[in-house]
Amino acid sequence: MFYAIFRYMKIILSKNRVIDPEQLIRRCGYGLKVDRYGGGRSFTRHPDRTVLYPRFHVYIEDKGENWVFDLHLDQRAPVYRGVRAHAGEKDGDVVEREAERIKDVLTKNPTN
Repeated sequence: MFYAIFRYMKIILSKNRVIDPEQLIRRCGYGLKVDRYGGGRSFTRHPDRTVLYPRFHVYIEDKGENWVFDLHLDQRAPVYRGVRAHAGEKDGDVVEREAERIKDVLTKNPTN
């Protein structure tokens, strides 16, 4: 399987087609974000580069034979210090359009 988009915008890519998922998401305009609390790695893209929010946020998960790109939209920063929860959207028109944009980039040159 090359890709599939499910509800809550999970994009699944076969490891047979994608060697380096981080390089692939960077090609889609995303930059690395390292969690300052736990050190976890994710990727963000700011539609408006003059503000921090809203931003698209992707976590890449290793799921056996596949990579799973978990996409959502962060609408604003966490309200309370030390709390990572925020106003995020995992579906809707804006997130669906971004998933389609990523899919278009990936289908033009799926291997890396």
